[in-house]
Amino acid sequence: MPHLRAAYQQLQRQAAAGVDGETWQTYGQGLEARLSDLSNRLRRGAYRALPVRRGYIPKPDGRQRPLGIPALEDTLRVVQSVTAQICTAIGEEEFLGFSYGFRPGRNPHGALDALTVGIEGKRVSWVLDADLRAFFDTLSHAWLVQFVEHRIGDRRLIALIQKWLRAGVLDGESWTASEEGTPQGGLISPILANIYLHYVFDLWVHEWRKRHARGDVIVVRYADDFVMGFEHRAEAEQFQRDLTERLSKFHLELHADKTRLIEFGRFAATNRERRGDSKPETFNFLGFTHLCGKTRQGKFAVWRQTMRKRMRAKLKAIKLELKRRLHTPLPTQGQWLRAVVMGHYQYYGVPRNGPALCEFRYQVIYLWKRALERRSQTAYLTWERIYRIAERWLPNAKICHPYPSQRLRVTT
Repeated sequence: MPHLRAAYQQLQRQAAAGVDGETWQTYGQGLEARLSDLSNRLRRGAYRALPVRRGYIPKPDGRQRPLGIPALEDTLRVVQSVTAQICTAIGEEEFLGFSYGFRPGRNPHGALDALTVGIEGKRVSWVLDADLRAFFDTLSHAWLVQFVEHRIGDRRLIALIQKWLRAGVLDGESWTASEEGTPQGGLISPILANIYLHYVFDLWVHEWRKRHARGDVIVVRYADDFVMGFEHRAEAEQFQRDLTERLSKFHLELHADKTRLIEFGRFAATNRERRGDSKPETFNFLGFTHLCGKTRQGKFAVWRQTMRKRMRAKLKAIKLELKRRLHTPLPTQGQWLRAVVMGHYQYYGVPRNGPALCEFRYQVIYLWKRALERRSQTAYLTWERIYRIAERWLPNAKICHPYPSQRLRVTT
């Protein structure tokens, strides 16, 4: 009962309602009676999971990402929260160090720092940038339950997980049974995905590196997106073949369009110049484009820049929101834009990404100028005036994160 109450308090107040139409506020009316009834149903095994409601969120490339919105009346999110905490505590004892997604005390910048330090500090010459095709939609229920049973012996907990997997999806008025996959959006989905990839990928990669690699090999995984660095091209190609075979056994496959083996590292530029090739290729990971660069002292360094696609998508969203807020007072617009810009800096404000941050701020100022000029047919703002307004409300470009080696040295 206390765990259920604490899980309810930790839920997002503004979370969308599931198929039952319940929100955090409406469920809180008569909370104690509802939690008591839920606790009894869980003990008796009478708990029934409702299907998740299908929602969609736009992706940077214009497509729609399916999102599962779990019900709250049957306290799916409350029970999932408690179950996720238990599974996380058990899984953290086994999860490997190069796994960063959806784990307590870890975040995307930890993965980015580990990748940068690995490429700069090891003899990496080839990078395998890989992505699993529709991972959350295709993972096998049978294998997942088997992996969970391997580590968790509580049959009631396993039965709960099986109920969520079989609950199905409600898309509009159409209900679809769940034969595979786990819907993104549920509180339990990330930890189940980590358990699945721990056994399918992490442990196997760890053994492959010890048995087959003769040169340096690094690996960083964040959810279903991972990057590996190799010293020798032959080993990278062999790994990709072995990985494809390994994944097929567990109903997974690499995304052909998003998986690439490129020459990248401290020797890439020199080797390609010797062969008469162009500059080393780049790869994207967690919102950043990674490039081969140099420090002011001429040493090799990995440069990270905001992905152009991500920046364009963000600016497009700002333009639409400014249009919606066209006639709101200027201070209100300024406060909102300040929060947006600061949020952008908080994520993308990494060392050597200053030019991209400055460009983002300039583009926001330009969009704001255009929006203010649309307030009337005769309105016109000079650049001198809009810069004064921007100086009042929009913070200058700011690097919010230390160099990767500095932060990694502190955290480890």
